[in-house]
Amino acid sequence: MAELLLELLSEEIPARMQAKAGEDIVRLVGDALKAQGLPAASIAAFVGPRRVALVADGIPAAQPDVNEERKGPAVGAPEAAISGFLRASGLSSLDQAEVRELPKGKFYFAVIKKAGRPTAVVLKEIIEAALAQLPWPKSMRWASNPARWVRPLHRMVCVFDGAVVKVAFAGVTAGDITVGHRFLAPAEIKVTCFADYTAKLKQAFVMIDPAERSKTISENLARLAAAENLKVTDDPGLLAEVTGLVEWPVPLMGTIDARFMDVPAEVLTSAMRKHQKYFALADASGKFSPRFGVIANMVNADGGKVVVAGNERVLRARLSDAKFFWDKDRQEKLESRLPKLDERVFQAKLGTVHAKVERIARLAAALAKHVPGADNKSVTRAAYLCKCDLSTDMVGEFPDLQGLMGRYYALHDHEEPTVANAIADHYSPLGPNDACPTAPVSIAVALADKIDTLAGFFGIDEKPTGSKDPYALRRAALGVIRLILENKLRLPLRQVFAEAVRGYGAVLAADPEKMAGDLLDFFADRLKVHLRDKGIRHDLIAAVFALGDEDDLVRLIARVEALAAFLSSDDGANLLIAYRRAVNIVRIEEKKDATTYSGAPASADLGASEATALLTQLEEIESAVTQRLSKDDFGGAMGMLAKLRRPVDTLFDKVTINAEVAAHRVARLKLLARIGFAMGQVADFSLIEG
Repeated sequence: MAELLLELLSEEIPARMQAKAGEDIVRLVGDALKAQGLPAASIAAFVGPRRVALVADGIPAAQPDVNEERKGPAVGAPEAAISGFLRASGLSSLDQAEVRELPKGKFYFAVIKKAGRPTAVVLKEIIEAALAQLPWPKSMRWASNPARWVRPLHRMVCVFDGAVVKVAFAGVTAGDITVGHRFLAPAEIKVTCFADYTAKLKQAFVMIDPAERSKTISENLARLAAAENLKVTDDPGLLAEVTGLVEWPVPLMGTIDARFMDVPAEVLTSAMRKHQKYFALADASGKFSPRFGVIANMVNADGGKVVVAGNERVLRARLSDAKFFWDKDRQEKLESRLPKLDERVFQAKLGTVHAKVERIARLAAALAKHVPGADNKSVTRAAYLCKCDLSTDMVGEFPDLQGLMGRYYALHDHEEPTVANAIADHYSPLGPNDACPTAPVSIAVALADKIDTLAGFFGIDEKPTGSKDPYALRRAALGVIRLILENKLRLPLRQVFAEAVRGYGAVLAADPEKMAGDLLDFFADRLKVHLRDKGIRHDLIAAVFALGDEDDLVRLIARVEALAAFLSSDDGANLLIAYRRAVNIVRIEEKKDATTYSGAPASADLGASEATALLTQLEEIESAVTQRLSKDDFGGAMGMLAKLRRPVDTLFDKVTINAEVAAHRVARLKLLARIGFAMGQVADFSLIEG
């Protein structure tokens, strides 16, 4: 068994592409090795700003020998057929073939022994194919090379079992020479294996393992911050990006000029993060600190003083712009920017952002009555102001601050805090890890914004398809679901969806009721996704949704949870079996008789005391289930259904359904159908799996 070391050294690889490139090269090379009978015991990739490295260990020195069998013509076949078989099999005479007895007679077989090729030969083919297939999000060609790579390729290393494999790609032929850090150790380095490679590169100021670089950044930056009683603001995305920008991370700390500290902390953080890749720091109480962390890719004799000074100078220019926008935007009231939203297109077919704001305001006011504590006046005010910050210079420069800047400007204009907070919150939740608004005004505006978007795009038939969702409608639906469930809102979704569609007026040529049904079906699918991680089965959700009249998500979840508890009990599981048996019998007999067995069976026609007893219990239980469902006592309704288990079991044990007496048969089939009807009040049990 031997080891393969592969390295591709290029110009700088974008940080966002590195992790996926590592996964792809492991997949391509690993799968190809297996396909060639050379599976690696272990395989891993290490990607950084200038290099993609792969190490695969435990690879056989050569492919295994294989025997290939080829069936030929029957014994006694025409000479032409036999000659063709010999030529195709590489045999010189029939003496080299085997004769085997098959059910249809005797046939010739050629057993061709193929000696395995040396792994080094196969590796050249595998690697060259993998490099050509590596799916970079964006790639390029350079000079006269027809091959594509993420950036111009400078060198390649390919060593197997200590020997160079002459892989050729994009005009570069592999060897056993690499180089270290671009500035700190640019001299050539000869490598023999992965251990030698990593050790020599570390001496040349290159950490090839991104996990090691990330840990170095985190720990050393935290140590610098702790020395000043500060802590680094958690930012996994920024840490991952910076890890992909440096080969030899050297954390340093700089200072933010005091004149910028009246600018909101979120603005300062965004400016540092977006443009400069700096880490924000906070004091023990969590207050934004006038210090920042920067990761250099150099070791400097002066301890990084010149580097810090240069970064502080650049940051001053960035923050000067932010402060200018902050001061300028506050010279106008947020409300005065509302007319400018007519200049912004929400969607070509759906009109302007100003028109959307007016729809949000109307819909939010209608929703307010379903949100306990939501003041109608505040809701309407927040809805009209929620998009106004899109016309500010600050949000034009820092789009990620939309909503948040609206809150700051609203507070500056002395708007109510609940209104200002709703402006900031109305985009939330943006994802599964984003906090969900809990303030009544915020909830109403956030719901209205998302539901209006869903209604509009469904109305122009721009629904998500497959993996494509360019308008993030799935995310909007999940946001609505979280707002409803986490705040326990009793919201009639069908009515709300129809109201949202009507809000578009002549813009949408759509039937509000039909569109509401389509949206409700879409929400059923999204709800299954949302509840999957909580261990709630999708078929239970489908069984409740199938009732057709359930659009209150809080009540629906209560139904589903009660159904899950019921089916997990012995009575529930056995009753489900009996239900299936009952509906299957009815379905078969209805098909055979070309009729429908519905309606109440006459007690006198049942002809068996067990059937009569079940009918009596069914009538009592149906009434009790209806009463409990009207009070949203779903657990109680399931408990009543559980009482059916024993009389139903007794019916099947003691009574013949397809009786010889026609009246008895019809009545008993109606009784079985009645079981399905009684259980169908709480869920469509036919959709339950297992």
